[in-house]
Amino acid sequence: MTAEDGERWPRAVVLVVDDEPGMLHFLEKALAPRVARVLTAGSAEDAETLLRQHHVDLVILDIALPGKNGIQLLKDLRAQGVAAEVVLITAFADLETAIEALRAGAGDMLLKPFRVTQVLGAVRHGLERAQLRRENWVLRRALQQRTPPADGLVGSSLAIRGLQAALHRVALVDSTVLLTGESGTGKELAAMALHRLSPHANAPFVPVNCATTAPAQLEAELFGHHGGEGLFLYAQGGTLFLDEVGELPPALQATLLRVLEDRRVRPVGSEREMPVDVRIVAATNRPLSNDVASGRFRADLYYRLQVVEIRLPALRAHKEDIPDLVAHFIDTLAPRLGVPPIEVTPDEMGYLQQYDWPGNVRELRNLIERSLIVGALNVSALYQSLPRPSPTAVAPPSAGGPTDLHAMEKQHILAVLESVQGDKTQAAVLLGISRRTLERRVAEWAAP
Repeated sequence: MTAEDGERWPRAVVLVVDDEPGMLHFLEKALAPRVARVLTAGSAEDAETLLRQHHVDLVILDIALPGKNGIQLLKDLRAQGVAAEVVLITAFADLETAIEALRAGAGDMLLKPFRVTQVLGAVRHGLERAQLRRENWVLRRALQQRTPPADGLVGSSLAIRGLQAALHRVALVDSTVLLTGESGTGKELAAMALHRLSPHANAPFVPVNCATTAPAQLEAELFGHHGGEGLFLYAQGGTLFLDEVGELPPALQATLLRVLEDRRVRPVGSEREMPVDVRIVAATNRPLSNDVASGRFRADLYYRLQVVEIRLPALRAHKEDIPDLVAHFIDTLAPRLGVPPIEVTPDEMGYLQQYDWPGNVRELRNLIERSLIVGALNVSALYQSLPRPSPTAVAPPSAGGPTDLHAMEKQHILAVLESVQGDKTQAAVLLGISRRTLERRVAEWAAP
């Protein structure tokens, strides 16, 4: 499709800066039917004021402006961390000017007089560059995360159907959502589902784990830094997922609260605030109300995040979904790993449905992945001393073996710890739970 065919960019905001009223009117008339909003300014100073008040995706900037010229304005904007695409327009262009414009950060240059199709082509290319820059940044960041994203919401149990209904209902509004539930229950998956079901599904979904990044680095990642955009701006128009939000240090809690209240971010080291339009979905694996009571988490931020709260069920609460989950993980992971699928016998499925899954769906997924790699399902890792059950009934425990699911869970965890010589970090990875959860379980068993 060409620009003449009626191409549209319905979410884009464009700022036109030119001191000629006729040119402003021409560009505004050409762009207004095709973009979300057109802002106009007659000087560099007016443009800077508008950029402080609005998020802008692309700037069409005349070089010959009264006072500060367009190239100097562009240099100042880049120094302030404004990353909007810029198309320079000029009536007089030479090689030296073109080189200076490119070095200053312009993406394109148009020589007056120009046709509407030339303007629309430059706008299209600029918005495509902006979209690619955002997508590449988010993809690079996702590749650096060691934990793969969760797989789909699978299951037909009452618990899963209730979760699906809640997500469908809440996705249609832009309210802040707090997802709660044990580690491994799929909170990032639920956040992604909220995004995909929302009216902003085509905008970015940007996840960040608040527990795995140093506070100073996290502040720059979230809010940007002098000369660069942050996650809030990369998620513009979409969803920012704050996983393990309870791990935010007090200073960042205060900053996040201010952003939620003002809908503006100030990059680290900058005096300039930038407007943001982002939906926040936060997640925690422990009750934040306890952290509020102990003073570790701000009460005002908690209530800001808890506009809507959705709790994800533990796997032990919907074990009837385990066969569907196992089949799903085999179907999705085997092609990804480049290995043939494995068979799961009724006996083995019986064991899987007995186990209490302290690491929830993540632990089950990790077990299936390891089993695919070795070529067979290894249920002996879950029940070291139990005989295999028959397809129709679970066999009673052997003499001296565990007599309930909690005892089985304890035995399994201790067996894994022993197999790695007490290395809790490695054991937590094998179990599919966090080290903190593992330490808490061991401490409970050690208590008198």
